[in-house]
Amino acid sequence: MLTADLFYSFRSPYSYLSAARYRSLTEEYDLKINLRPVYPAAVRDPWFFERRNPLFSDYLTMDVARSAEYLGVPCKRPVPDPVQFVTPSKPAESQPYIHRLTWLGVLAVREGKGMDFACEIGWALWSEQIEGWDDPEKLAPWIARVGMDLAEMDRAIIGNESDLDAEVRANQKAEEDAGHWGTPCLVFEGEPFFGQDRIDMAIWRMKQRGLEARVSRA
Repeated sequence: MLTADLFYSFRSPYSYLSAARYRSLTEEYDLKINLRPVYPAAVRDPWFFERRNPLFSDYLTMDVARSAEYLGVPCKRPVPDPVQFVTPSKPAESQPYIHRLTWLGVLAVREGKGMDFACEIGWALWSEQIEGWDDPEKLAPWIARVGMDLAEMDRAIIGNESDLDAEVRANQKAEEDAGHWGTPCLVFEGEPFFGQDRIDMAIWRMKQRGLEARVSRA
């Protein structure tokens, strides 16, 4: 079995657009993908939005909508935004939403349910199905779909924030060591494949390394 790491941000629309397709690869091929949650660029680099090209936002909005239409999936920015801002380009110092989401992702990974969690939470946030996703009553049913309990996970976070944060930062360091910083980014044998439009290329490379279809047991 081949293995790869998927560096993933719960605020990234491209991460959302890639998750189900990456999970389907693990069903089609003899492949294991390890989800490795990271913080979004706005949290990792507080100056990210001030340094970007002025054309960035308009292109991103257009391309995300186009990509979602091409893939045939709904995609609407989450409400509330997982990253809180004090101005349109300056993130707040306190980030309760994205920290919680990312740490919940780490807990799911520890239970061997990382990819399923990413798919369900991505759909909950980005598919237009719920607003006010931060309400535990609205989020809990989506987490229950992967066999986990939101209340128990929230309790597991309390007192373990530093440990969970350290794991996220270790994921970020591992991605940087592999040669990238963005999400989604699949790293296979040290080679990064950045973006939801590099999935076919990643498959091509893995097939060169012996990736095989799963044998049907029917």
